Amino acid sequence: MAGKSSKGGGGKTTKKKKKELTNGRVQYTMRLVESSTCAVCKTPCKRGMDYLEKMSEPGAMGHGVPCILTRRPVK
Repeated sequence: MAGKSSKGGGGKTTKKKKKELTNGRVQYTMRLVESSTCAVCKTPCKRGMDYLEKMSEPGAMGHGVPCILTRRPVK
């Protein structure tokens, strides 16, 4: 086997097809934002204001909250 590489692979590549949603529903994704973003938001929402109030307490730790204003469909 002189001159041949040890890696396998036939050299042919196939393109993956995008999966079709079977139920017809559109899925969405939202960005996680911190309380500082909610504090300066031009259109405050209930979820953001509740999170801001929770994070205002001393010693509070959080991981962010999904922002409905950043909702985008998944392609």
